[in-house]
Amino acid sequence: MEVGKLPNEILEKIVIANIKNKREEVLVRAAVGEDTAIIDFGEDVCVMSTDPITGATKDIGRLAVHISCNDVATSGAEPIGVLLTILAPPNTREEDLEEIMKDAGRASEEINVEIVGGHTEITDAVNRIVISTTVLGKQVREKLPNSKAIKDGDKVLITKYAGIEGTSIIAKELEVLLIDKIGKEKLDIAKNMDNMLSVVKEGRICGEIGVHYMHDITEGGVLGAVWEASKATGKGIRVIEELIPVKDVTREIADILGIDLYKLISSGSMLIIASEEKVLKIKQELEKVNIKSTVIGEIIDKGTIIEKNGRNYHIQSPASDELYKALAFDK
Repeated sequence: MEVGKLPNEILEKIVIANIKNKREEVLVRAAVGEDTAIIDFGEDVCVMSTDPITGATKDIGRLAVHISCNDVATSGAEPIGVLLTILAPPNTREEDLEEIMKDAGRASEEINVEIVGGHTEITDAVNRIVISTTVLGKQVREKLPNSKAIKDGDKVLITKYAGIEGTSIIAKELEVLLIDKIGKEKLDIAKNMDNMLSVVKEGRICGEIGVHYMHDITEGGVLGAVWEASKATGKGIRVIEELIPVKDVTREIADILGIDLYKLISSGSMLIIASEEKVLKIKQELEKVNIKSTVIGEIIDKGTIIEKNGRNYHIQSPASDELYKALAFDK
């Protein structure tokens, strides 16, 4: 099988299809395109998500905290606590683990979430450090996004830029390869894109405004997120490639490595579906906290379409993320 997140068709067939037992307290359960599980606790709901860090070796403590908290933010929820599981190979040093925890600690302060527990183990079952986080958040039940309210003509937005996380990881992991091709100044810009990794602010703000759906753009990039959003909501989506915001350095790195930047992991960017009358409010409120938002398309009756140079193309189910293709240059 290909490296990366399990393809959605296989995920549904062998994972989700075997989750048989259901409980009435579970409001949102395992499904393609759903970033969180939501459990009914009365007036408030508990929002949960879990994610591993497998595609990076640098700054993984920070990545681990932000990535799962981002998923919780797609429900407009406030992250409260994070459980951190670290599996490390026998050659790991104490200093390595300490650096991971320092990074995780700094990230938790940035978004005001507490590391409430976890598990740390040295094991020969892995050949490099793997971190998995589970985050718990809370949200007022009435403020949860309602994808059932989506209608044709509603707008599709993304925050910040395509390929944020992938650009930063590639710049750090392939520094030796890239520095002679793009120079130190551009390489530093690419590395520092990890300062945009959190989508907690936009999740909370859009949750207060009232949007129909949010999805953290992770593996599969912008196009993968669009396909998954269509699958989760049961509605079609049409986006226009030239409207998708991209940093120049991301485009340059993608050209050098021959990868599709629109299929590159992009934690730090949120996909949002909202009614047209709320778009201006979303833009204004996000601008107040220096977050760029861009309308890239709209809801249609069916299908997932990307327009390129005036021609329409079908968006396919996401395959292995372009990040893994890029990292293969280091092997």
